[in-house]
Amino acid sequence: MSGARAWLAGPDEAETVAELLVAFRDHMGVDWPSENAFLASVERLMEDVNTDFLLGAADADSPPSGVLQLRFRFSVWKAALDAWIEDVYVAESARRSGVGDALVTRAIERAAERGARRIELDCNEDNAGAQALYARHDFSARSKRSEGRDLFLGRAIDDVRPGDDDHVRPA
Repeated sequence: MSGARAWLAGPDEAETVAELLVAFRDHMGVDWPSENAFLASVERLMEDVNTDFLLGAADADSPPSGVLQLRFRFSVWKAALDAWIEDVYVAESARRSGVGDALVTRAIERAAERGARRIELDCNEDNAGAQALYARHDFSARSKRSEGRDLFLGRAIDDVRPGDDDHVRPA
């Protein structure tokens, strides 16, 4: 049995949350936003009652090695809060130690504590490990009970980075 644990991050853990999100950024092979921008964003979001950050560790003696961002919004379809798992990252060294499971379990518990009636997320279809993690927690591409699969669609509104001079959108 895993000794991994997850907890609601407090304001005093903003730097740890930001460091793990920067590691996630690096893992994805990008270099922006900056470390300072991540910290400022985390601090701002920690003041937002509709955002929680969870931290996870392999055991009680280990430092945090995983982070999950959990957002809340009111749903007219559920007449209650919806929860959205926005980011999940576990450091390479802590993968397969139960940290991801602990984070997702705690996110589901936290959503229920806040009165949410549904929790959703998106996942890259090539990320088999993440898909397996979410499947273990009963996430499905058919969570809305329709005949087809639920799809997450997105569109960039403005991909220009502050300070860019060319103002050209990436191809």
